[in-house]
Parts: sequence; structure tokens; C-alpha cells
Amino acid sequence: MDVVEHVRVLGADRTRDDPIPPHRLPVFGCDCSSGAEFRPIRLRLKRLPDEVWWGGAVTLGSKMPFGADAIAINLDGDNFGNQAAPLLLSSQGRYIWCEKAFSFAVEGDVLSVASAGNVLRYGQAGRNLRSAYTFVSANFFPADGKTPDLSLVSAPQYNTGIEPMYDQNQRDILKYAHAILANGFPAGVLMIDDNRQETYGKWAFHPGRFPDPKAMMKELHALGFKVMVWVCPFVSADTDVYRALAKKNAFLMEKPGDPAMVTWWNGKCALLDFSNPVTSTWFAGELSRLQADFGVDGFKFDAGDAEFYNPAYLAHERLDANEHARQFAEIGLACPLNEYRASWKIAGRPLVQRLRDKNREWGDLQRLIPDMVAAGLLGYNFVGPDMIGGGEFKSFLNRATIDQDLIVCSAQIHALAPIMQFSVAPWRVLDAAHLAVVKEAVALWQRFTPRILELVKASAATGEPILRPPAYVFPDGGYEQVKDQFMMGDDLLVAPMLAEGTSRTVLIPEGQWKADDGTVPSGPQRLTIAMPLTRLPYFERQ
Repeated sequence: MDVVEHVRVLGADRTRDDPIPPHRLPVFGCDCSSGAEFRPIRLRLKRLPDEVWWGGAVTLGSKMPFGADAIAINLDGDNFGNQAAPLLLSSQGRYIWCEKAFSFAVEGDVLSVASAGNVLRYGQAGRNLRSAYTFVSANFFPADGKTPDLSLVSAPQYNTGIEPMYDQNQRDILKYAHAILANGFPAGVLMIDDNRQETYGKWAFHPGRFPDPKAMMKELHALGFKVMVWVCPFVSADTDVYRALAKKNAFLMEKPGDPAMVTWWNGKCALLDFSNPVTSTWFAGELSRLQADFGVDGFKFDAGDAEFYNPAYLAHERLDANEHARQFAEIGLACPLNEYRASWKIAGRPLVQRLRDKNREWGDLQRLIPDMVAAGLLGYNFVGPDMIGGGEFKSFLNRATIDQDLIVCSAQIHALAPIMQFSVAPWRVLDAAHLAVVKEAVALWQRFTPRILELVKASAATGEPILRPPAYVFPDGGYEQVKDQFMMGDDLLVAPMLAEGTSRTVLIPEGQWKADDGTVPSGPQRLTIAMPLTRLPYFERQ
């Protein structure tokens, strides 16, 4: 018996339900301005003239918008190391949404989408990227009106991952915190990274490396820091915690009674099954205990990627890999001071997201803007770049190879983003001149903090992105392929330096714009500007 797919087909003069063989799927290129929405389980769309698409996964940001080049992506069981969502948005107001993961491909002028028997929501909402986004945000992941803890966007963040590296210990963390202040940087949120715990699943501070964690926390608070600690959904085997949780079926199972040992970047561990209420209750209790016993303020939630949740594993509730990842992200909703790197379909919620670790190289620096913009277009609006200079600690092992200009440019991208996060100590790897420019970037970020806070609160209420591609704000400007500048809200254009050189070109949209140097250029125009290392160009709409 042939498999058929039921698809609503809107023709020029009729609407009907037709069974269509998979190899004869229709191409939809119709005018849907009437508000009609199609619900196929496979879809082929002929792209409209000059139409391009955004969406799918944040890590694909540098490849967006899709249209010019062939691409094939499958989101089922893969969040590409960062945030992802079953959403595609068109520059001409079309959208595709699904409650489950889908695959999509662009080949020539055809966009194909399929989702293993799940219904696709496809329609037209206005005539541009912004109208499509505001429609899907309101209807599929409405903002809940809540913000994360505002200290995450009103003070810099400092992650201990690069300085003590994998030797997190009380002495070096306190040394790092004191050095932040001694070198003229403001206190903010301090994130104590992986390996400060006894073992995975035993989340108390390691007694050998942290002889008096309560005193450490008291000292950090007195210095003006809020403190987050790293956690993940893995539990080390052959521990009392593992044995107790295994008896309660708290893990994904290879077979009944036999927890699966999952390989991840730190070896093999059992993976918590958050579809089991026993597991969620235990994990939430461990977080509460860290807060009550030590004064921890919040949590950096790492791992949780869909790739770890093998669909062959047994779980308390039968879920696909992406939904397991989503359940781990939901844990953070109980803690306003949070950070995630991997998320699936949890947009519109007060979770802070960061980009995945980038290498200390210009190519990765150039991915920061398109990736942050992609996060916003998928509804992950409280997003920040990777750590200043890159989060890959191996990049900083040989100080002689460090490009100080790159670290400065990285800090300047952070300077007008919602979140500014350090890890490598800039006073350790920079000379006095470069360090002074980084401090200027911090001062600029502090000067714009009131505007950032306004945009964060507005995003929590409306769901609109904080950082926006120029095509979102100026749909008729022909800016779809602009990836080296971005809008903060509707009225601040930011154009950092992203490559070695002494000048760059900025596309000035229509209207008058007051630049950081006091000039007031009018647009639209292509403006070539001088770029000394000390300059971060920005333009405020007049």
C-alpha cells in the first residue's frame, strides 16, 4: 500500500484535501494574504523573487539568510551545539513552524521541509521579516512577560573557565575576583565553572579544592559579586548518588534497570531523565541545597544537547531527543539567575542564552553578529556573544600567539550587546594600551545599560528581539545579506570592526543618524569610515 500525505492545497479557485504521493509533493507559491494557513506534513515552496529565509539553528547564523546556496539541515536530535527551534521565517512574510523537529533543504529556488509525520504550520503574515516574526512569536511562543535576573544585563559577567581552567579552586577564584576590582573592572556576576564540584551529580564544592566554600561565597558577595555555579544533567557512575538514583529509574536506560552510559566531552556518565518527576524533584532539590547551604545565587546550565538523548534509550515518558533537551532547559525557569548554551523550542521565556565556544580567530569573531541575530529571530532574545576573546581555553595557553587586537574587537562587540562576559583575564594577556581600550568598551556598555534594560523589559513584554538584523527594521532597504552590523532595537545601529584593517564600510539606512564621532550622516548611503582600534562605530537615529 502506498504511503500518502494529506496536504491542504489552495488553488486559484478552490481549497481541497488531496492525498499526494511523497514523490509528487506540491510546490506552494500562492498568495496567502487572506490569512489561510496550510498544514501539510511535507512541504515544497518555490521561493518568491529575492526571497530569503532565516531560522532552524543559531549556529547556522553565518549561513543565513538561506537562499543563494544549497543547504540541507536536519534538526531531529541535533541542536547544533546551541539554541534551535522548528521555525523558518521569510524576508517576504512567510513562515513555517512545527511542534516537532523538521528537516529542511534549499536547492535552487525551492525550499523543502519535512517532519516525520508531524504537521507543519505554513502561512503568510504580512510582507516582511518583522511581520512574520511578530506573528509566530505571538502565536507559537508568546513572551511570558518575565525577565531573567537583571544583574545579568546590568553588570559584566566573569566566567572562571579560562583562568583556573580545569583546576577550579577557592584560592584562585578569590584571586581572580580581587584582580577584577584591582584592575579597574566593576564587580558583576561571577560564574564558577566545571570541576568545582565533588563529581558529576554530587554538586557540593569539592572539599579538597574548596576548604571553606561558605567563607568564599561570603567574601565574593562582600566584594559585590553575585555567584553562579556550573551544573549539567550527567551523573558519574559508581557513586552513592548514582546508585540511589538508579534505583528510582532517574536515568535514561539502555534496558530496564540498566542506565545508559552516555559519552560526552568529559567521559561517560549516566544521563538524567527529566521526564521522570522523581528526577526533576531531586535535581531541583540539589540546586536549592547549593543556594541554602553555600549562598549560591544562580546556575550555569551546561550540556543538555539533543544529541545525547539517543531515541533508542528507555525513558519514563516516551519523548524524542529534542523534547528531552527542552525539559532540561525548563529546569532553569525556577532560577532567574541562569545561563544556557543548548536549548530547543523554549523561546519567549526568561532564560539567558550564550553562543557556543568560539576559537580566538577572526573567522569565529565574524560569526558573533549573525549568530546573535539568529538567536533573536528564533525567539531567544536574552542572548550574548561567546566570552570575550573566545571561550576555547586552549587558544590562550601560548600567550605569544595571542592577537591583542582581536580581543579588543571582541570586547567591542560585547560593548553594545545585552550581555558582556569575560573569562580570560584581559590584564594578563593584554598590554597597557590594549587593556585601556577594553576598559573603554566596558565604560561604553555601562553608559548604554539603561537602554539595554529598557530593551530587555520590552522584549519580555512583546517578544521582539533585542538585537535585530537591518532587514528586520528596514525591510525595503535591501539589507538581507548584511552580516557585519546590527540594530539594537530600532534606533541604534552598531558596526564593530570584524577584521584586520584601518577602515570599514557601514550601510547607513534612510534618515539621519548621529555617529559616535559626532557627525550626522544621512541615509541611505554606503559610508566608509576610519577605524582606529579605539573606535566602536555606532549611530543613533535622530
